[in-house]
Amino acid sequence: MAASSLWDELVVAASTGGSSGTVVSICVFTAVLCLCLVAGHLLEENKWVNESITALIIGCIVGALIFLLSKGRNSHILRFDEQLFFIYVLPPIIFNAGFQVKKKQFFHNFLTIMSFGVFGVFISVAIVSAGFYWLLPKVGFGKLDAVDYLALGVIFSSTDTVCTLQVISQDETPRLYSLVFGEGVVNDATSVVLFNAIKNMDITKIKSGAVLKVIGDFLYLFATSTILGATIGLFTAYVLKALYFGRHSTDREVALMALMAYLSYMLAELLSLSGILTVFFCGIVMSHYAWHNVTESSRITTRHIFATLSFIAETFIFLYVGMDALDMDKWKTTQASFKTSVGIFGVIISLILLGRAAFVFPLSILSNFMSGNSEKAPITFKHQIVIWWAGLMRGAVSIALAYNQFTFSGVTLDPVHATIITSTIVVVFFTTLVFGFLTRPLISAMLPQHRHREPAGGRSTGSNSPKDEFILPFLGDEDASGSGSGFVQAKRSISMMLERPIHTVHIYWRKFDDRFMRPIFGGPRSY
Repeated sequence: MAASSLWDELVVAASTGGSSGTVVSICVFTAVLCLCLVAGHLLEENKWVNESITALIIGCIVGALIFLLSKGRNSHILRFDEQLFFIYVLPPIIFNAGFQVKKKQFFHNFLTIMSFGVFGVFISVAIVSAGFYWLLPKVGFGKLDAVDYLALGVIFSSTDTVCTLQVISQDETPRLYSLVFGEGVVNDATSVVLFNAIKNMDITKIKSGAVLKVIGDFLYLFATSTILGATIGLFTAYVLKALYFGRHSTDREVALMALMAYLSYMLAELLSLSGILTVFFCGIVMSHYAWHNVTESSRITTRHIFATLSFIAETFIFLYVGMDALDMDKWKTTQASFKTSVGIFGVIISLILLGRAAFVFPLSILSNFMSGNSEKAPITFKHQIVIWWAGLMRGAVSIALAYNQFTFSGVTLDPVHATIITSTIVVVFFTTLVFGFLTRPLISAMLPQHRHREPAGGRSTGSNSPKDEFILPFLGDEDASGSGSGFVQAKRSISMMLERPIHTVHIYWRKFDDRFMRPIFGGPRSY
């Protein structure tokens, strides 16, 4: 009885708020986070579950226990705040993605990744938004304006590829891993940038050029955010190289990198740019230059610290979604009938499947056509299925965008908006659990467990291909000798540029990087 009474007091404190309630909430949530880490470790080799699914299930179980033990007085521990998510939780995830990315693979497949992550999002948003506008009224739910329909298109076009990335082998299928990983990060950034552009659109003054204006705003945000992230990354690298912080303290090196990364994100938000894009490219630039200017202990520390912060943030998000699913306030607010709710769910899942397929398969075929006879391994049909499946799951960004559009500080009194929030939670649950459960068996069927012999270009941009033997006239210090040899070399250079533009641009960039960038900002040379 004493334990039950103590629990009741804790629950009441958590539900009523105040300093004591905050402490109780944080204690409970931290304890459950630790439980997720232990459970994830014990289930690491399980065929069906992964850490995201584990966090969701544990969050749901804990939420149910709190609801039952509090006798319905409390249905949540923490109140969701989308600003908290975007300011504190999302930055370490995106920065670590840029910091840990395999840069050669990412930029070697840059055009394909950008086509999936940018053009694919636009195609998916158009299909999903139009589908909602047409189908939701047919299931008895149609009380939204144009901006809400467009926002829903973005919300349900934002992917979560964590489940698939935990299954794909980066060593056996490097190009496939790079495409799935790269698209996931670019998709998140594109979704947030496009969502903000739509929110700022005045629906009462829409003219024929409104779509072009949205696209123009998107391109402006994309370019300026990328430049800002790269600039801050280069500045950090130069400061570390010029001042040699390692002479004084490894702690200062690590702290400077972490704080500059966070500063890049907040500065982008202050300037109304995309913090996701800024911190992602800041991470890429820091790992390329700044990481080589610190001591060996700092290199090891930064890798583990950034990965750990990202891991905790991801677990926190899925755990919260699991617990928030039992927030009875939202379920009581919604007035949709069971039939209507099932209809909405069916419409969302169908549009997610269709919107994803509408760009993955055509853009994969286009990518294979554009690659031509280059050294890149083609995107096979089985790989296309894996890429399509990898983007079916919805996660933290979808939840955050839905709360941002349809709630105020995590609370809504509008039945229509409450229905959208609960539907989003159900979709995140369903796609993460059901599609996540099926991910490993599907990939095992699509990608048999043997080492794939991809051409050398699929793994690196080294000189294993015979075409790499050609010496481009602008790259070496040595001039070709002999009459007319320069003209021949120029013809070969132009031929390579037309046939393999990304590969050739990478060679030019590598030489420029070795000659001018690395001596100033740091890092080992390629030769």
